[in-house]
Amino acid sequence: MARTADEIKDAVKEHYGERAKQASACCGTPDHRDQLYVVDDVADLPETVASYGCGNPTAIAGLSEGEVVLDLGSGPGLDCFLSAKQVGAAGHVIGLDMTQDMLDLANANRDKLGVTNVEFRKGEMEAMPVDDASVNAIISNCVINLSPDKDAVFRESFRVLKPGGRFHVSDVVLSRELNETEKDDLASWAGCRAGALLETDYLARLGAAGFVNVRVDSRSSISEKPWHSATVSAFKPPAASLGCC
Repeated sequence: MARTADEIKDAVKEHYGERAKQASACCGTPDHRDQLYVVDDVADLPETVASYGCGNPTAIAGLSEGEVVLDLGSGPGLDCFLSAKQVGAAGHVIGLDMTQDMLDLANANRDKLGVTNVEFRKGEMEAMPVDDASVNAIISNCVINLSPDKDAVFRESFRVLKPGGRFHVSDVVLSRELNETEKDDLASWAGCRAGALLETDYLARLGAAGFVNVRVDSRSSISEKPWHSATVSAFKPPAASLGCC
């Protein structure tokens, strides 16, 4: 029996809420963080700014001074704080997360660091509490696979991006279809596996949402397991292409 969207979201909230309470977990340790990021970039961050991701989207986002950045599923705030350094005081970073415990942890981390150009908002990727055409770049780290409605995530991403805006995410994707038992496993959903899309499907859905120049920038080694991590980029066309005056 296929899981409902509410069942999936409740399982994800419970899983990551518990991780936030622990403030450190098996794949949220400094060692894991140092495997994915340049050590010097994260050296000034406390251990409570853990990584639960599968890549480093800030490495390919090409962020510039003064830009507005949206991090989908911002967790403890790691990618938000790295983005904040790149966009500077004139820029702004929005972290979006649906789990209150994670938001509490992220805000506590922000206060520890004294960062003033980052805010954390409670909300879901399928209906983002973000204005139309207000964001220069979207990043996300191993989170979109958790959504039961990825088409809505991609449509919302397209909506909130400014014309010419960029979408740069790390995510788990599939090299083969999962069977029904694998798809219905809630622990596997929370573990970033059961909800993943085929890599080709992921790119096609971004294109269907209106994005152009959709591509895979890098991927982990594909093994006997059906899932692997990939870094994906896509772009919202400039205003002229959208029929804007």
